[in-house]
Amino acid sequence: MDMEKNMMIAVKIKEVRAQVAAWKKEGLTVGLVPTMGYLHEGHTSLVDKAVSLCDRVVASVFVNPTQFGPGEDLETYPRDFEHDCALLAAHGCDLVFHPDVAEMYGEEAATYVEILSEMPKQLCGKTRPIHFRGVCTVVSKLFNIVQPDKAFFGQKDAQQLAVIKKMVQDLSYGIEIIGCPIVREQDGLAKSSRNTYLNPEERKAALVLSKAIFLGEKLVSEGEKDAGKILTAMRERILQEPLARIDYVSAVNGVTMMPVDKIEGEVLVALAVYIGKTRLIDNFIVKG
Repeated sequence: MDMEKNMMIAVKIKEVRAQVAAWKKEGLTVGLVPTMGYLHEGHTSLVDKAVSLCDRVVASVFVNPTQFGPGEDLETYPRDFEHDCALLAAHGCDLVFHPDVAEMYGEEAATYVEILSEMPKQLCGKTRPIHFRGVCTVVSKLFNIVQPDKAFFGQKDAQQLAVIKKMVQDLSYGIEIIGCPIVREQDGLAKSSRNTYLNPEERKAALVLSKAIFLGEKLVSEGEKDAGKILTAMRERILQEPLARIDYVSAVNGVTMMPVDKIEGEVLVALAVYIGKTRLIDNFIVKG
């Protein structure tokens, strides 16, 4: 099935390996953009970056079951593969890898990749204890299948980005990990596939996340170094919205993800908030 730019769609691991091997034989560099599909401008910004830095670009579209906990939205996670393919082709992607679960995880798959430090237990890991084990496992598998030179991840999932960088370092993957900036709607809301869950009233209420982020950035730019004061102000801003329920608002070391009291060095200020039943995340980074 060819689309513009003759984009190839592969459902089998061996197809991907064969194509990448052919490219590498020609001396071409390969970039990987791992996604769970239902793509938006945040994802296409990763593809654009990959196209600018690599000769060939592979995007995976796979809703990974191992990173969803019981009661999470695995079954309802939005999917629209046809739309994804049109978007990827328009942005210059060369190959889409769209395996089913059986292709990615054999019947008796029992091997996981897991970081055993405190790092994955912070932030999202507190309420999603198996999440990063699933992320590391699927990304590790994608790295082994595609063998990319560079891989591209969004800064919106800042903890995921930090965890993957740590995994790549610890397991000696010769892959450069490139984080790309958060892409926002015109009104400030960070783009997310889960935004589609929001009804009009909730969509309006969800702006409280970016408003809290912008408030935190403003306080930092005014010279506030006390993380506690910044987080308190952000929490108070969120609590003004009746539909919002805070999961966390935290300041952590940008590399280790461990909590900090002062804004010094690289600091990630991150939050997760439920708007109705939908859990949304946002963040900003302070470079020391």
